Amino acid sequence: MALGKVQQQIVAKLEEMNRLSAEQQEAILATPGDLTGEALDKLLQEEYKISDFQLLVAKARAHNLTPYNVQRYQIGPSTFERIPQEFCQQNLVLPVGQVGNYLLVASANPFEVSVSSKIQEMTGKKVVRLLGRERDIRDRFSKTQQVEVQFTDVVEKIGIEFGAAEDLKEEDLANEESGPIIELANRIIEDAYFSGTSDIHIEPWEKELVVRYRIDGVCQEKLRLPIKVAGALVARLKIMSNLDIAERRLPQDGRIIFKQFTKKSIDIDLRVSTSPLNHGEGMVLRILDKQKSTLPLQMLGFTEGNLSIYRKVIRQPYGMILHCGPTGSGKSMTLYSALNEISSPEVVIRTAEDPIEYTLAGINQMQMHRQIGLTFAAALRAFLRQDPDIILVGEIRDRETAEIAVEAALTGHLLLSTLHTNDAPSAVARLTDMGIEPFMISSSLLCICAQRLMRRVCKNCKQPLEPQGREKELLEKAIGWSGQIFKHNPKGCVRCNHTGYKGRVGIHELMVISEELVEGVNKGLETSELKRIAMRHGMKTLHQDSMIKVKDGVSTFEEALATVPPDL
Repeated sequence: MALGKVQQQIVAKLEEMNRLSAEQQEAILATPGDLTGEALDKLLQEEYKISDFQLLVAKARAHNLTPYNVQRYQIGPSTFERIPQEFCQQNLVLPVGQVGNYLLVASANPFEVSVSSKIQEMTGKKVVRLLGRERDIRDRFSKTQQVEVQFTDVVEKIGIEFGAAEDLKEEDLANEESGPIIELANRIIEDAYFSGTSDIHIEPWEKELVVRYRIDGVCQEKLRLPIKVAGALVARLKIMSNLDIAERRLPQDGRIIFKQFTKKSIDIDLRVSTSPLNHGEGMVLRILDKQKSTLPLQMLGFTEGNLSIYRKVIRQPYGMILHCGPTGSGKSMTLYSALNEISSPEVVIRTAEDPIEYTLAGINQMQMHRQIGLTFAAALRAFLRQDPDIILVGEIRDRETAEIAVEAALTGHLLLSTLHTNDAPSAVARLTDMGIEPFMISSSLLCICAQRLMRRVCKNCKQPLEPQGREKELLEKAIGWSGQIFKHNPKGCVRCNHTGYKGRVGIHELMVISEELVEGVNKGLETSELKRIAMRHGMKTLHQDSMIKVKDGVSTFEEALATVPPDL
């Protein structure tokens, strides 16, 4: 017989799927010569018109695996977070999803089980093998490098790599609709997205234009361009944002819906802000990934104690919950996660946002338009006439919004919002500065959550460290810990892009209202005194929470001190 046992099973499965008749099956089994895997594939596809995917399904059934169409999988910034890309390329596997404690991994070789064991050791997750076509998996890896290759091509066109900027025509660089400029704008956005960037900074200097990416909260220089490219590149991005390209003296804000400008399946929006600087117009673009879903609350870095308290607070029928921290500290993600957890058909939720960063199922969201008078205050007034149970206001910026927010919290609504303060107790002083009476603040507040984002140390290459000196002293003072901690590896590994850090985790300071705090707020006590009262009632400060993350091996001592200073 010309076919081996596995080949016979594949042919039998095709006959079961009604893709081959019994006569065709017999003819194939009786084919003279040695039909290897590739030869059988060619025969089935050319002679019997079996499609690629039908053949994949038959092979998967023959090996008792699930078939997976790798062509439909879109590689994103988080694809290789758990399994390094280099390992995946060497072993022709591709992580395509996670369900609970199981990793879904597409593999081209159904016989290779040792790779699954290595992945399980590497990640601590159980592996579910799926069968994919080898050429599709290879194609996905080539797609991950495509942005870099095309980006390099565009840079060459503009003449950066070889200092050939003088070879370009002046009108090409002055025209925002020229081919190289359009390609450059698209490639910068695509490259930033695949690099896991949160913000793109385009900064004109005296003699060159610098493009920087903020990845995991740290800015990294990406490339330098001739200064004469600056005007055309900024103008092109302004056109994409529907901004006035003639106005260069005033700051402008806009939004890019990127899928209108690319043929790739990258569904992202970018929040755009321009500003006139001393050497030209600068621009910052924040990437809002629509394909990225909100995380469950337990994945945001809350300690068990804080998570339990926070979950009780967000289930209160009325009152005000405030999140504090600078831009990019994870406030929006936490609020979205909280709304997702308490959302149900029984409650009506309204949000007023600027901009709408993520679309949430079952929640009514409103985009602000200050130019036409649709402000947070106007949205809040409208919401109060629409019988909502829960209201989210993107930010309390002024007295009018603060007054209506407090009023909503006092009249049977659960109100969630954000403030820009350094820590939780400072939020009381901020509201007082806006003109809100202390007794109104104490009556409406449920809790204030201050937060920051701190880089996670890479699991693959972190190194043990025994704390000494100041490190030991601060750890003992903050959380009473003197055992082993971890430090990052300065050389890093492939998984963390040789930085020693991969991803970020939240640290939180949760100040829940208590009788003593109500009295303190009503008396107008200073922020430092309010902080001491909150700590007596169990509040962990940002510094203490960061030290807990260090003790648990989530981050490093250096990163904790760089994120928040020690308590006095």
